Amino acid sequence: MILGAEHRLLFESVRQVAQRELAPHAAHWDRTQHFPREALHALGKLGLGGVAIADTWGGAGMDSTALALAIEAIAYGDGATSTILAVTNLAAGIVQGFGHDAQRETFLRPLASGQQLGAFCLTEPQTGSDASAITTRAEKNAQGYVLNGVKQFITSGKNADIAIVFAVTDKLAGKKGISAFIVPTHTPGYHVARLEEKTGQRASDTAQIIFENCQIPASALLGSEGQGYRIALSNLESGRINIAAQAVGMAQAALDAALTYARERRTFGQAIINHQAVNFRLADAATQIEAARQLYLHAAALRDAGQPCLKEASMAKLFASEMAEQVCSEAIQIHGGYGYVNDFVVERIWRDVRVCKIYEGASDIQRMLIGRAIATQA
Repeated sequence: MILGAEHRLLFESVRQVAQRELAPHAAHWDRTQHFPREALHALGKLGLGGVAIADTWGGAGMDSTALALAIEAIAYGDGATSTILAVTNLAAGIVQGFGHDAQRETFLRPLASGQQLGAFCLTEPQTGSDASAITTRAEKNAQGYVLNGVKQFITSGKNADIAIVFAVTDKLAGKKGISAFIVPTHTPGYHVARLEEKTGQRASDTAQIIFENCQIPASALLGSEGQGYRIALSNLESGRINIAAQAVGMAQAALDAALTYARERRTFGQAIINHQAVNFRLADAATQIEAARQLYLHAAALRDAGQPCLKEASMAKLFASEMAEQVCSEAIQIHGGYGYVNDFVVERIWRDVRVCKIYEGASDIQRMLIGRAIATQA
């Protein structure tokens, strides 16, 4: 896919910002588990909190391709920051797609304009890819709904301002009994129970959230009762495309670091980039990164054209996430012993990229979806 001028300008501009404002601080943020609020605020001012949100609501008014490119560019500077912004864009997209104008004015505008951050509360301690099995309840009362339950692995669960929460409103209706709600995180009964100690992306908080008699108004309901499962599924394609883009961004950063090192490191009288064993590793990595980039761009283009792309999004996510871990591992190998210590960036990128094979549907879930799609093709 050949990018148009607008998409190229966006990508190049965001990548420059990421290199200047994110990359120099990423290691410190990782070591100290510092949430990069100031950097996020600056990125939000550039329209990166609502890339594909209409300018009517404070967004950049672009498309899914633009959003994926922005996520790749941000991930090149820092994977954790790209995750935070990807989830905020996800929350904003849900409010734009399913909220009414009053909800958009109250919640979408501050998300899209970068004033606030969003969280997506679907996963539960015993419920990951099987979204239909959630047990968090939303019981109706005179004031609206009362939420009770536990959500697990919630990105920005502590630092977000607004959470999209999925809960059961009719336990006898199965998937059709799930509803979605917009919940400000300062609402009484929204409790951050714990923050996970993670291998990577340590600047992005991942929280367990307990809803304990959390009273929300009836106006918090997104769409209508029973629409929650549909709302959750409607954003799977976009989420997987963006994770593929994120993985590509981190893999590209690792490759570029390996290239720089290979040009500088000398053994047996020459730079190691001239040794065929090293050069071939770099060539394979560059090829795999470009293939993954084209996969996610193709899926995004289909989505922008209004065509089905569940299979293509799953292919992009599967290939890019598996590729990125391998490329980062090869980048460490090229660095030798230095690659295994935190003086060099490849160690951190390797840790950051590992989760791409897990969230937004683990690799085997993607294989299942792809296999199901090709089995039913005419």
